[in-house]
Amino acid sequence: MHMNWLSFGLGALVGLIALVLLVTVIGWTLPRDHVAAVSARIAAPPETVWALIADPRALPTWRTDVKRVEELPPTPNGPAWREYGGERPISYATVLAEPPRRLVGRITDTNLPFGGGWEWRIDPDGDAASRVTIVERGSVVVGHTATMERTLRALGRKLGAEPAPQPVDAATLGA
Repeated sequence: MHMNWLSFGLGALVGLIALVLLVTVIGWTLPRDHVAAVSARIAAPPETVWALIADPRALPTWRTDVKRVEELPPTPNGPAWREYGGERPISYATVLAEPPRRLVGRITDTNLPFGGGWEWRIDPDGDAASRVTIVERGSVVVGHTATMERTLRALGRKLGAEPAPQPVDAATLGA
């Protein structure tokens, strides 16, 4: 009986190591520089969506991966901030703000293993909803859409409904 538990534990450990190696290898095969996009229908009008995404101080109220935000001196285009909550703080700056339809921000840190920025596109989708698309232009090591999908789900939950984010062919967006 004791041997069965030892075999099970050893097998689970080997399986976990194999999974980590598989994810790492897949990550290495993805292009580092990329353009990716994800879209979801959010149950709120563009002005309501804009109020949440354009105010860095609001981020911890709906993004579970952001514990707190430190405001930095603003750029000529809008706010700059540092997010805390993951492995390390990450600094961002607003590149372009066209309320309530388009917001572009970028990572300003240069010492990270990833970088780039997000463009938020907000289009009306019916009387009280929006089609929100995030276009990511950047460089990452693993996964191109997971963070965007997680962020759109968090935004939808904050506004009262669980969205179903879907990858979008960035080439069709004029990205």
